[in-house]
Amino acid sequence: ALLTDADSKKEDNNDFVSLMTIHMAKGLEFKQVFIVGLEENLFPSQLSLQTRSELEEERRLFYVALTRAEQQLTITHAATRYRWGNLISSERSRFIDEIEPKFIDDKTPKRAQEKRVQQKPLKNWNGFGKAINPKAPSLPSRFKKLKASKPNNGQTTANFEGDNLDNMKVGMQVEHQRFGLGKVLSIEGLFPDHKATVQFESQNGQKQLLLKYAKLKIIRS
Repeated sequence: ALLTDADSKKEDNNDFVSLMTIHMAKGLEFKQVFIVGLEENLFPSQLSLQTRSELEEERRLFYVALTRAEQQLTITHAATRYRWGNLISSERSRFIDEIEPKFIDDKTPKRAQEKRVQQKPLKNWNGFGKAINPKAPSLPSRFKKLKASKPNNGQTTANFEGDNLDNMKVGMQVEHQRFGLGKVLSIEGLFPDHKATVQFESQNGQKQLLLKYAKLKIIRS
């Protein structure tokens, strides 16, 4: 469980591990700190890669995590990780490479380090010997016949109003004021922070949207 107010009370027994988010750790210090999941699309998150300002905010958050350690800091990242039911290859976070090498005692196995230096692309597997198709799933032919809205270079349209998305389901066809028409591929997370992955037409490609902020019209359920 994550740290709560009850956990912050002083106890006689100090032999325990505190598990918390980086935001919860602000202002605190510990002799030993472990930061896990330092991988691209996790930290920094996939959503933060859309703009420079969001990426800088992730970088500042990483600095907060680094400076919580008084004596020793351990950073971990996985070579592969299960996401959306599939085992996929992971790339270590760019934030690790921004740390001066003289401050790092790399415990990565030698074989894994050699693969990283060679920068060979890793194949994605589903864990059962079958490769995952890296291409975005194609849309039904009847869906492609719909006319996509033209992108407006990020300018919002005053009369565009999104629908109530509480009952959004996978497979629904939707419209976004900027990206045009798309199809919902997956929904993850819990209300009110659930996110939808939408495959949009033409050059807009696949986007992951936080539903409480995304203005989407449901075209077809």
